[in-house]
Amino acid sequence: MDKHDGFMKALKCRECGREYPLEATHVCEFDFGPLEVAYDYPRIKASLTRESILSRPQNMWRYRELLPTAKPPTVGAQVGFTPLVKADRLAKRLGIRELWVKNDTVNYPTLSFKDRVVSVALSRAVELGFTTVACASTGNLANSVAANAAAAGLKSYVFIPADLEQGKIVNSLVYGANVIAIKGHYDEVNRLCAEIAGKFGWAFVNVNMRPYYAEGSKSMGFEIMEQLGWQIPQHSVVCMASGSLLTKIHKSYQEFTKLGLVAETKYKVHGAQATGCSPISTAQKAGLDYFKPVKPDTIAKSLAIGTPADGFYALKVMKETGGSSEDVTDDEIREGIKLLAETEGIFAETAGGVTVGVAKKLIASGRIPANDSAVLCITGNGLKTLDAVSNYVGRPREIRPSLREFESLLAAETKCAVNA
Repeated sequence: MDKHDGFMKALKCRECGREYPLEATHVCEFDFGPLEVAYDYPRIKASLTRESILSRPQNMWRYRELLPTAKPPTVGAQVGFTPLVKADRLAKRLGIRELWVKNDTVNYPTLSFKDRVVSVALSRAVELGFTTVACASTGNLANSVAANAAAAGLKSYVFIPADLEQGKIVNSLVYGANVIAIKGHYDEVNRLCAEIAGKFGWAFVNVNMRPYYAEGSKSMGFEIMEQLGWQIPQHSVVCMASGSLLTKIHKSYQEFTKLGLVAETKYKVHGAQATGCSPISTAQKAGLDYFKPVKPDTIAKSLAIGTPADGFYALKVMKETGGSSEDVTDDEIREGIKLLAETEGIFAETAGGVTVGVAKKLIASGRIPANDSAVLCITGNGLKTLDAVSNYVGRPREIRPSLREFESLLAAETKCAVNA
């Protein structure tokens, strides 16, 4: 192992196990399996202890030995360590003994969990000598690449479906990124980006940099375990687009167990999708180990990936851990957003509504028992998807600047409440 590769050993095919140099590549040339980072766990165990973690700044890089950069991060050094909220009011509404919300709606700098993966991908891209970075995105990733590239002085191109929420488009343009809107769905955008990555040699965070990029998601799991007092949660509910976040949270639990940072315990990882784009949950509910691609039709555009790259591995994780999957309609997504906001004061985007709505179904059906404890992974901020709920949350009541008019309003409300 090169002494300059940090705690990484190689890129390794998830199918055949062949190893590759730690470069910008993502597919095995023998069986086309995806590559992921292999680590030197004995070296990590000697360096990464509870004491060493607690001595470090409260960001995702406190677990740096398990993140794939050779040196300290040059991009996104302040990302992560978002709150784990004990959600007692939501727990009561959903009918479960104990509930926690991992709140990445306040992640830095662009209010979604994608800041984690981008921090890793761009730090590694700089190490590999890239000066132009890019991505295919359903919105949050575009925002994060644009912001973090601007802060790092990198040139950026972000490719998005043309029908994306306006808030997410503005949130990419404002950072000076080259925003390219494609008249097609995400899978078509992704295919084009694979061609562009091959032609121009840029660092595409979710194409040729994917093995490094995906590892950033583990930090959400690391934080959950530390914030629970060095425990793995009994149940984790994770929204699924490509399926990568779910697989990497599972990997984080495995790694902390392997390193002796948490006790070995049984746990279940559950997947959440929107009914209008639910290839993974449909397969899981049917007992299949493969999925059928779909054409997305949902307000949860950040989850609208009809051919999920990690769908097979997400199904495998749910099967191995005894987890379940569910999906929710657009109306159920909106209800989930409102429920989380009204009970815990957390305004999530549509993906968060999916997670809450699915958790509600899993608890009601007993797949998450009422006497157990669960963590909901909430991945993005509701300010990004205002269009999805703006017509469903009511309107302000207007009065003139008159105390008498306000008193009349209160009296009418009181009368309504009594009669209800």
